[in-house]
This record gives sequence, C-alpha cells and structure tokens, in this order.
Amino acid sequence: MARISDSARDLYRSEMAAAAVTEVAEQRWHHLERAHIVSQPDPWLHTQNHVAMFKFAVRQHDRREALGQVLRIIVAAPGSLSGRYPEGNTGRVDAGLMRPMPIPADIASRLQS
Repeated sequence: MARISDSARDLYRSEMAAAAVTEVAEQRWHHLERAHIVSQPDPWLHTQNHVAMFKFAVRQHDRREALGQVLRIIVAAPGSLSGRYPEGNTGRVDAGLMRPMPIPADIASRLQS
C-alpha cells in the first residue's frame, strides 16, 4: 500500500537528487529538509531521509546533528506507521523532534494532488 502519492514520491526523489549534487552545505540541507517533509508518511522514505541527513552531518563533523539523526532514524518508521509525526517538520535537530511546522506552499500543493 502506497503511503504517499506518485507526485509526492517524485518530489521526494527530486529533492534527494538535488541534495546529492549540490556542493553548498546550506542548499544540501534545504533539499534534505524538503524531502523530509514529503517523506514523513512513508516509513521507508522517511528513514532513508534521516540516514542521508546522518551521513551529511557526519561529513560536516556536526556531532549534535549526527546524534540527533540517530534518534530520528530509530523513530522514523514507527512514527510514519502510526501517523505520529509532526507535519511540516524539517527533520533537523534544531526543529525539535515533535514540533509541527508550516508546509511550504509548493510542497503542500503537490501533496494534495
């Protein structure tokens, strides 16, 4: 059973691909955060996103972010399966684990289609 629409899955893949090719750290985080928002309802994609965030945090030598991502990797799939995730949350440590955040308008419109 698909947990996100084909349009949302395409957006997730597009954001993850953009994150993979940019060499500017702030832009990479931006794309990873957008992919996170889209991935939350899907246990596999949600977990994959946090793994990518963890790897990037390690590459940046950001211990706080890396440790926060370890916790998020553990809770991502159960949160997605149970529907207990904060919509719009960017998935970063500074965003908090359970704080809902506004969904960017362009993402919201794709999620509704």
